[in-house]
Amino acid sequence: MANEFVVKEVNKIFKQEDDQTKKMALAAAWIVANYKGINIKIYDVSESSSLCDYNIIATAQNTTQAKTMIDEIQYNLKQHGAKVLSLEGVSDGEWILLDCGDVIVHVFQELSRDIFDLDELWSGYPQVEIPQEYYFEHPETQATPKSDSTDNYF
Repeated sequence: MANEFVVKEVNKIFKQEDDQTKKMALAAAWIVANYKGINIKIYDVSESSSLCDYNIIATAQNTTQAKTMIDEIQYNLKQHGAKVLSLEGVSDGEWILLDCGDVIVHVFQELSRDIFDLDELWSGYPQVEIPQEYYFEHPETQATPKSDSTDNYF
C-alpha cells in the first residue's frame, strides 16, 4: 500500500512547470530524502548520454530502507507514466538499480557506493539542485528549541 503523504507530495512535484523527465528525477530524489537517504545527487547526463537523461545516486543506511525507497519510487513514478525497464539488486540491497528509461536511480549501502564510485564517474556532469525542503530534516520542520532566557522574574 502506498504512503498517502508521499503520493500527495509527489503529485505536487508533478504539477510544477519542469519537463516530465526532470519531474521524475526530482520526485525520486524527494522520496529518497523523505526516507532519510543521504548524499543524494541528481546528475544531468542528457547532453552526452543516449542511455538516460538523469542518474540519481543516494545512500541508504540499511537494506530495508533501500528497498522501501525503491518501492515508493517505483509506485509513484508508475502513477505518472513511467515504465520500469529494469530492477536489479533488490535481493541483497547493496546496490539497487531502478531503470525507468530516462531516469535511473541507484541506491547504495555506503561501502558499496565507495567501492563502485559512480560519483567520480559522473563528476564532470552538471547536478540538478535538490531543494532543501525535500529533505526529511529540513530546518523548517524541526521543533523550535526553548530559549535559554536568563531573565529572572523572582
